[in-house]
Amino acid sequence: MKKYFSLLDKLISTPSFSREECATATIIESFLKDLGIKRIDRDKNNIWVKNSHFDLSKPTLLLNSHHDTVRPVSSYSRDPFLPSHENGRIYGLGSNDAGGAVISLIATFETLYQEVLPFNIILAITAEEEITGLNGISHLLPILPQIDMGIVGEPTNMNVALGEKGLVVLDCIAKGETGHAANYQGDNSIYIALDDIEFLKNYKFEKESSLLGPIKITTTQINAGTQHNVIPSECSFVVDVRTTDAYSNEDTVKILQSNLRSSVTPRSLRINASSIEDTHSLVVAAKRLKLPTFISPTCSDMSQMNFPTIKMGPGDSLRSHKADEWIGEEEIIRGIKIYIDFIKNLEI
Repeated sequence: MKKYFSLLDKLISTPSFSREECATATIIESFLKDLGIKRIDRDKNNIWVKNSHFDLSKPTLLLNSHHDTVRPVSSYSRDPFLPSHENGRIYGLGSNDAGGAVISLIATFETLYQEVLPFNIILAITAEEEITGLNGISHLLPILPQIDMGIVGEPTNMNVALGEKGLVVLDCIAKGETGHAANYQGDNSIYIALDDIEFLKNYKFEKESSLLGPIKITTTQINAGTQHNVIPSECSFVVDVRTTDAYSNEDTVKILQSNLRSSVTPRSLRINASSIEDTHSLVVAAKRLKLPTFISPTCSDMSQMNFPTIKMGPGDSLRSHKADEWIGEEEIIRGIKIYIDFIKNLEI
């Protein structure tokens, strides 16, 4: 394990903010070469390798995690780029999200690299996950051979996420007519916005996902007005919509647009909901190993994958993006063992 903890230390000590991951991509590429892997592919800041017995006639399992990080919050009490091993914990930015999963998946891949399995394995350590960027997994997937199923490495305490809601952020603008607040004139855009916000608060979509539940709509920002005695002609507000597989993101937006007076513009439609059938071999393997399953409240690169996928990895999502981030050494060791057992229990 020493070489893997050393790799995590190097990743922590090397800044790898989204879109700035070149140095950590090189570190990972070099590490894989030192493992004796024959061919290592790199596209932008994405690194991927195939197992030694790769056979296009077999289905392919993708092992994926990301090496980019968010920027450290101001409340850090220690240097976020100085890895520290204390009382069985490894401190540093990206240690939990998702450095622990990265090194665990690499260790898993090394263990299984030479094994003849009933399926292929591709390991892809990718960029720009934290911003759902265009040059991360969504850029790499069209380049890879056909993928039939995937495991996304994120901190889940090695519990198995069977799905996660998607995300659409809506920029809404209510338009009225300006006037003097003392007179009975004008069409107050705030009132128009409030009517629409009230609708969104109470609206229930006709269809509900059996796995992911209802679509969740939350208004999170509002802004209007220039001074106390002027009726504002425009009021803007932002809506956070957690989508499900009951509707596409596009259809979800169209339904809301048709019911609001305000203009509704989605920032992106790329973060899709993810779900998997209960009978899929990935789920069957999780049940066989008695791994707890859940629906994840957070988004990940699962949203960019159009094949059956689960999410699991060492660490705890509650530590992600917080000051003094850490992951336990035993969490990583346990994670590697579960990954290997899980893959060996896959029956396809």
